[in-house]
Amino acid sequence: MTRFFNENEIELLAPVGTFEIFKKVIHSGADAVYLGGKKLNMRMLRKDYNFSNDEIEEAISIAHSLNKKVYVTVNNLLNKEDLEDAQEYLRFLNRVQPDALIIQDFSILELIKSLNLNLSIHSSVMMNVHNLETIIALKECGVTRVVTSRDIDLATIKNIHKQTDMQLEYFTHGDMCIAHGAQCLYSGIIFGKSSNRGLCMKPCRWNFTMKKDGLVYPSKYPMAVKDMYMYEHLPEMIEAGIMSFKIEGRMRDSDYLVTMINYYSDAINRYIDDPICYDRRKDAKSIFETRIRDLSTSRAFGKPGLSNINTRSEGTGKIFSKPIDEIEITKEKIEEIKGILRVKSCKAQKPKLSVKVNSYSQAKVSLEEGVDSIYLSGEVYAPDIPFSKSEILKLTNNKKDTKIYLCFPRMMLEEDFSKYSHMLSENNLGLDGLVVTNLGAIHKYKSLPLELIGDYSLNIYNHIAASFFKKQGLSVATLSLETPLIDAIDVISKTTIPIEIIVHGSPTVMYMDHDLYENTKILKPTFHENNSIVDNTVLVLVDEKGNEHPIMRDSYSRNHMMLYKELCYLPFLKELNDIGVNNFRIEACNYDVHELQKILSTYRKAIIDLSKCVELYQDLKPVFGGFTLGAFQFNETHKNK
Repeated sequence: MTRFFNENEIELLAPVGTFEIFKKVIHSGADAVYLGGKKLNMRMLRKDYNFSNDEIEEAISIAHSLNKKVYVTVNNLLNKEDLEDAQEYLRFLNRVQPDALIIQDFSILELIKSLNLNLSIHSSVMMNVHNLETIIALKECGVTRVVTSRDIDLATIKNIHKQTDMQLEYFTHGDMCIAHGAQCLYSGIIFGKSSNRGLCMKPCRWNFTMKKDGLVYPSKYPMAVKDMYMYEHLPEMIEAGIMSFKIEGRMRDSDYLVTMINYYSDAINRYIDDPICYDRRKDAKSIFETRIRDLSTSRAFGKPGLSNINTRSEGTGKIFSKPIDEIEITKEKIEEIKGILRVKSCKAQKPKLSVKVNSYSQAKVSLEEGVDSIYLSGEVYAPDIPFSKSEILKLTNNKKDTKIYLCFPRMMLEEDFSKYSHMLSENNLGLDGLVVTNLGAIHKYKSLPLELIGDYSLNIYNHIAASFFKKQGLSVATLSLETPLIDAIDVISKTTIPIEIIVHGSPTVMYMDHDLYENTKILKPTFHENNSIVDNTVLVLVDEKGNEHPIMRDSYSRNHMMLYKELCYLPFLKELNDIGVNNFRIEACNYDVHELQKILSTYRKAIIDLSKCVELYQDLKPVFGGFTLGAFQFNETHKNK
């Protein structure tokens, strides 16, 4: 089954969660289906779903007999046990030859290469591909299709399409996330069930109220987005250069899927047959009347704002979680972690301390404290503004033994590359390096005489992925914040690239273009109440347990949900150093200068004499809602099998 418009292939791609659903969907109007095996994919919460190896093989045979395609999702982050399973699984897939694999973790690319397998590769939406430079890099790695970021619009896709022959796939209908692809870490940190490993507990769909400026706003499910609906805009998708129209729904039943697929298939056929007199609303009413959530075009035509938030049927899903506390550090847990870390050891090197800062005043304090490296944030939180050229020069001219690095924003569009390229073309900034957030930035700037440090947005979860990024040009790789302790030890002990660990602060655990601050302009406050852990100027989401989740707004008006307790690994810095971690980072963007000075002073003392870490921890007072161990509290990874 093949369709063309102006000699360009058009594919309707449908999800199937079980073999029984597949047998019905494959006879619908879909040109291709995507499915997951019993391991290594992004839909792992229901054991009765996904395909056995025998079912995958039979599904491929049936689909090919109908001239249709099958794509297999191997699209989660892999831990050490998954890497072992992956080799056997990839050999099986190589034998049965699906039309492509959809992947997130770069370790899959490395394994396919090392095993000398012949498998086509598509990059998952979880790679969050949103710029041309990343597509160029992926093409060099052998990727043949990109599922573009959900957070770019059709105009951006059209511009990219003009500059590449890469196949482009775009979500067309179904469940959406408020956070950028693979940039929601909260489920993994508080539940030990990573959204990037197919186990998301959907904290974004909790019922929150919100507070700001001492006022309480009666919001309800303020991060629960509507379902994607592009039925009336298929012509615009075709004109943008999208070749694969992807329907979401591997957890949906066959009746729903077949009905929706046939609506979209009919629409595509009608447009191809007569684009001049095409009726784009033919079945729109029927789709609307059978919806579960309300519908939206999401970011396809720009930021939708509050109109993208759903108020229908939230809080009723089977896999929705209830709010829980971010777990406090206990003496017993510290001793347990220290004991686990002592199992492995290597020749320890002198540790280095880096700090990510939000302002020139923070950077000055960091210089005064003599940290080894300062990272100038690329996404500065209000009310501060981005670092100016003159501020950078002042810092680099007075840096002494401290290295200064410029950070990129996580979301880098073409105009960002233009601005940074112009700025970095000047050789007199005195920078020592760059903190890179995406593969495109690595590809673009690896030829510069600057050190490249990979930020935690790269989601490096295993040693093979770390090695991949070393080959791309990184000199240091930051470990994923979701990595449990056992997996962290494995990465540290096996990789040849130095690993940096965020040991203190309140890093971003949910990164979104959606601006929650807009609610304060629309909603009427119900009563007065001050924020409990952050300044009243910061918007906080209050969950049903009363926990206040700070939402920082950056210079791009993007929102960063943060831990409300501070991550703190101070008690076992020595043990981390003993197993080979020499790069410790503090995420300091939300501290004032006095708070930052105290924290840096404590960690500098610890770096000088690691035997005093526990003693220094006992004297360290949390700035916000207490201390937590984040994902390190989980000694075992939930198996993705």
